[in-house]
Amino acid sequence: MNSIFRIFPFLFLLFIFSNCNTFAQKSENYTLQIDSIIQNNSPIFNGVVLISKNGKTLYSKVKGYSNFETKKPLKLDSQFEIMSNTRQITAVLILKEVEQGRIKLQAPIKKYLPELKQTWADSVTVHQLLNHTHGISDLNKPLLFKPGTEFKYGNLGYSLLGKIIEFTTKKSYSETVNAFFKDLKMKNTFCYDPAKKQNIVSGYINTNNNIEIVKNTIITPESSASNGIVSTAGDLAIWNENLHKGKLLKPESYQLMFKYNITAQHSFFGKEKEGYGYGIRIIEKEPIKYVGHTGLGDGFSSVNLYFPESNISLIFIENQMNNDSNLFYAAEVKIKNILLKSNLLNQK
Repeated sequence: MNSIFRIFPFLFLLFIFSNCNTFAQKSENYTLQIDSIIQNNSPIFNGVVLISKNGKTLYSKVKGYSNFETKKPLKLDSQFEIMSNTRQITAVLILKEVEQGRIKLQAPIKKYLPELKQTWADSVTVHQLLNHTHGISDLNKPLLFKPGTEFKYGNLGYSLLGKIIEFTTKKSYSETVNAFFKDLKMKNTFCYDPAKKQNIVSGYINTNNNIEIVKNTIITPESSASNGIVSTAGDLAIWNENLHKGKLLKPESYQLMFKYNITAQHSFFGKEKEGYGYGIRIIEKEPIKYVGHTGLGDGFSSVNLYFPESNISLIFIENQMNNDSNLFYAAEVKIKNILLKSNLLNQK
């Protein structure tokens, strides 16, 4: 009997040690699995992956070239066009103007864009520009549908939001957003200016792993609020930390970003329709709920995801995009699925 009591503490410690080892192995497994995809995926991965929690980096990896011709390697702080991930930033700027009383979300856009002569300018609202339910396909054409009744993803709505920001701030979109980044200490993030020589990695089109440079950008001063921000993985983690920890918006404004009345499907987020808020998708049908957005164009692709329950950010930026739409975000989807099953998101 006494020998049993003497051996019990040893067995208890063995049990604890075994469970700690299991936890460590799970943690190591997700990093090894992500490493394997980054190194071996087809089509190739050429970019940066970063996972952070509460502002601290848990995992970061860089692979590939900033310039395939010169074989100049990418760095963790290489600057990429983030394309449609710009829209989340523009949405925040709009909401900050709402907080100042200079914009009303349900007001017709004619109020802030008096130069618009189209009849629909009196019926389309700022809210509908933010969630792509405005129906505008071309400034010189009729609406595709009655505003607010359908979802149609596109560039024009956020370009108009940039014009609204310029109207209410009396500054260019570029001036406003660059000052915002300076305040946030996002030192490697700025609004792209085609007229200036700026330190950005080259963008490429991948066709069966044959890489061809993209020579002409689709970004213009008019489209900057839709697709014109340049950033790094680290700076996007800073953005997430500030946005989702209540440092950019009042609580009621922040909640408006995720209060949706329209759903839409996107292949990166699965086959089901999910909610679309203000420049961000609200994913509720996966095993773990999260929010995020993608960006694609100019030979760049980006993904910015945030998992609220664990305060985890998962960020990808690549300076290549596939010529085959079935292969968009190929490595990113696999890595997201690894993280969804990992102890990082499932530990209590």
